Amino acid sequence: MKFIDEAIITIQSGNGGKGCVSFRREKFIPRGGPDGGDGGKGGDVVFKTISQKHTLYDFKYKKLLKAENGWHGEGNQKSGKKGEDLIVEIPPGTTMTDTDTGLIIKDLVEPDQSFTIAVGGRGGQGNKKFATSTHRTPRFAQPGEEGQTLKIKLELKLIADVGIIGLPNAGKSTLISVMSSAHPKIADYPFTTLTPVLGVVEVGKEDQFVMADIPGLIEGAHTGTGLGIKFLKHVERTRILIHLIDASSINTDSPLSGYDIINKELALYSKNLAEKPQLVVLNKIDITDAKESADIFIKAAKNTKVITISAATGNGIKKLKQNILLLLQKY
Repeated sequence: MKFIDEAIITIQSGNGGKGCVSFRREKFIPRGGPDGGDGGKGGDVVFKTISQKHTLYDFKYKKLLKAENGWHGEGNQKSGKKGEDLIVEIPPGTTMTDTDTGLIIKDLVEPDQSFTIAVGGRGGQGNKKFATSTHRTPRFAQPGEEGQTLKIKLELKLIADVGIIGLPNAGKSTLISVMSSAHPKIADYPFTTLTPVLGVVEVGKEDQFVMADIPGLIEGAHTGTGLGIKFLKHVERTRILIHLIDASSINTDSPLSGYDIINKELALYSKNLAEKPQLVVLNKIDITDAKESADIFIKAAKNTKVITISAATGNGIKKLKQNILLLLQKY
């Protein structure tokens, strides 16, 4: 199923049913009183998070979601049936925004959360309700109330403990495939990963965490350059970041240049993103001359903790898992 993380849809709750105008018509009761029943309430539109869902693909073609209208009232004081609620299943981490005002209506993060976004219209009262001692034969009833209509934007931000960030070709896809059971596409060219990939990493027999491979960021990403802003939002919900750097591509004249580019993009996109705890990891340490470049980077980074690994050979992966776990326990 294709990964879709944004959708604009229109939702409508059901209209209330009409109240009924009716009078008793029974043998030997020539002047039966009013007996029109009330209309039923319209159905609500309810969003519910389902942990098995990971994309907004269902809304790619389904742009109008409408709950059932309430049924009309009937004679003999029979009330109309309530319209059936429309339960809309979405992945956890979905934000609902009013497209007219730009205001966030609700942000559903946890699984099995429910939120009624549009309430069905009230059913109209039948003429029985309008009978009084001075007006015994009301020949009118109340119409049903219209349901609510909203145009909203759904936006999915993946929920993960750890987000892997870095320039294209840093080895993010290889790393998540080695550390978890995820199977992203891997190749030696930029933007191999076109959608975020989630994987569960196990540490020992009891501990585990969810890791997200965020597609490669480049300079100008916060403005939409490259895959840009489309994927920066998926880093927002992560607890910590793994800043992955290709040690074999470090410019020894300016060793922190690539590292600084990514951090600058995070800061320009969101102050909150820039302040997330980072673990700096130098990958591809097995490649010729990469160790020397890594030493230059570590010296330039001064007090920043740096871990060296080779995702291709598995060197340093166990140590990396343990360090991630320690950082997660702290944050």
